[in-house]
Amino acid sequence: MMALVLAGVAAAGATWWLVSRGPHRQDLVLYGNVDLRQVELAFNNNERIAVVLVQEGDRVKRGQILARLDTSRLEPQVAQAEASAAAQREAVERLHNGSRPQEIAEARANVESAQADAINARGQYERRETLAANSVLSQQDLENAKAAVDVAEAKLAMNQKALDLVIVGPRKEDIGQAEAVLRADEAQAAFLRQELADAQLVAPVDAVVRTRLMEPGEMASPQKPVFSLAVTDPKWVRAYVAEPDVGKLRTGMAASIALDSFPHKRFDGWVGFISPVAEFTPKTVETTELRTSLVYEVRVFVKDPSDQLHLGSPASVYLSTNDGKPPYSPGIAAIARVQP
Repeated sequence: MMALVLAGVAAAGATWWLVSRGPHRQDLVLYGNVDLRQVELAFNNNERIAVVLVQEGDRVKRGQILARLDTSRLEPQVAQAEASAAAQREAVERLHNGSRPQEIAEARANVESAQADAINARGQYERRETLAANSVLSQQDLENAKAAVDVAEAKLAMNQKALDLVIVGPRKEDIGQAEAVLRADEAQAAFLRQELADAQLVAPVDAVVRTRLMEPGEMASPQKPVFSLAVTDPKWVRAYVAEPDVGKLRTGMAASIALDSFPHKRFDGWVGFISPVAEFTPKTVETTELRTSLVYEVRVFVKDPSDQLHLGSPASVYLSTNDGKPPYSPGIAAIARVQP
């Protein structure tokens, strides 16, 4: 019996030394696939495609023009809207400037002319009134003279009010209405300019063209993507960790990634996301646990400056979770259980 215990202790010690001193200190390995973000890129406008500038596999930079729409009908609309806005802008400026000195002088002249007419009509009426008193002029002629006086005085009052309005200038309500019309015209012009800018399909990020879905001559719309882009940065390995091991992980933990395509190379990475929600093992995951076990999704981001990793490539993720402490040795635990 004593020989059996000593043999167990020796085996446990050897196991502990090999695990703690061996070259592979990782005590957690995850299996998954390389994943990256994809962009379905479509035009904002409904118009016929004029030209497509890139092919599948082309690398594109942020801001690069990938395709253009036909703008032969849109450009005249932009010009018309800008001309309307310019005309309304001048109208608002005229209202703000008020009446010109020449307009005020003209209104004063009209008042003076109406005043002279009123004085003349009043004088004629007074003379005819004297003649009518001496029975030299008929009553009808006197009434006509009185009516002429009334008309001249009304015309004088009207011209005087017109002079007052010219001096005061436009009403603030008229200025506000003109400014509102100007804002509407400028908004319409801005909208059409944006539609003209949207006639160019621009890459939103650095990426690789995965699929070219439409060709020149086809009718584009916001519901029909023209390209499918694969974003080259960031990339990550989507893996799953079993429930007993999730406590060993933390965000920012360093990782080493190996791929079958590069058997003699390791890629550096780090744990960027640990799902807070448990789920049953997906059918596509590769683990040694039963498929009914609960797992958590983990995203291990990969440094790939040369863009060597491809979407969907199987990958192994090696994580060192012992923080410098000797890893757990099942042999020592087993010896502890058999010791008397």
